[in-house]
Amino acid sequence: MKAVVFSELGAADVLRVTDLAVPEPGAGEVRVRVAVSGVNPTDWKGRSGAYGAGEGEIPLSVPNHDGAGVIDAVGPDVGDFAVGDRVWVSLAAYQRPASGTAQEYTILAVNRVFPLPDGASFELGAATGIPALTAHRSLTVAEDGPSRLAPGALEGAVVLVAGGAGAVGHAAVQLARWAGATVVATVSGEAKASYAKAAGAHHVVNYRDDDAAEQIRAIAPEGVDLIVEVAAGRNNALDLAVLKNRGTIAIYANDGGTPFAIDIGQNMGLNVRYQFVLGYTFGWDKVAAGAEDINAAIADGALPVGEVAGLPLLEFGLDRTDDAHRAVESGAVGKVLVKVADL
Repeated sequence: MKAVVFSELGAADVLRVTDLAVPEPGAGEVRVRVAVSGVNPTDWKGRSGAYGAGEGEIPLSVPNHDGAGVIDAVGPDVGDFAVGDRVWVSLAAYQRPASGTAQEYTILAVNRVFPLPDGASFELGAATGIPALTAHRSLTVAEDGPSRLAPGALEGAVVLVAGGAGAVGHAAVQLARWAGATVVATVSGEAKASYAKAAGAHHVVNYRDDDAAEQIRAIAPEGVDLIVEVAAGRNNALDLAVLKNRGTIAIYANDGGTPFAIDIGQNMGLNVRYQFVLGYTFGWDKVAAGAEDINAAIADGALPVGEVAGLPLLEFGLDRTDDAHRAVESGAVGKVLVKVADL
């Protein structure tokens, strides 16, 4: 089978296409014939060594955690899936470096595999994964908020999504709206504003505006209940200016790298709750719960992707996985996908 691999950390040039033997699933595992592989920032960061993994040779690895396809084989002790099932997958390569989705077949533990609802495309499935799971977790960490999402779960709440045009921001806007929240998205310009609106944000504010806080307060005079934050350091002052007392800031990234320093007095006065969110470690029970709710939203038609839905799809062939990584690394707007096979 064709696979993209790397055996050292570095720039996208370390990725190469090769032939590997088709693997067999073990107990509690399935083999997935991959149709589409999704690329996230965590994929290029892991490949480049940005997470501090050092230098030198590493085990032969296949990039990309997210994807969608069809179950091709089932190992012993697997009761929930059968050959032919359409699925989406996430966290494929976490602690399993050979199981990334940039290959024609991959072996996955069943806790990383989820049914793909009827009518949902493989492109949608591959775009779901880490962005939607991160968004779901971010929306369910507030002290007084729900632990699961469904229509009405966030009724009456005001949710601020920072970076509403990004993949996680897009999913957060859609899930929050599906759950009944009033959704405010912040963006950096008109082009991204149009994407956030297409995703379903009720209100969009340019965070660079001098009166951004006043604009948000005009929408939510008592403050916002929950902030889904992509740039904690850059946005901290704005967040605290618009957050409701006992509100929550869910931080899943610090884009831009601006130092994040907490003003103890201001945060104490507001009784702020900070929740850091990382898909690798927020727990497989949370992943499973999130996937169930996400699938309900997909079945309801609440998580569309594509230009008209506010998340353009940028597709590359398997032999251009390196270019797909470069696109994400350079900040491409939209969801970068790798087309592996026509299924």
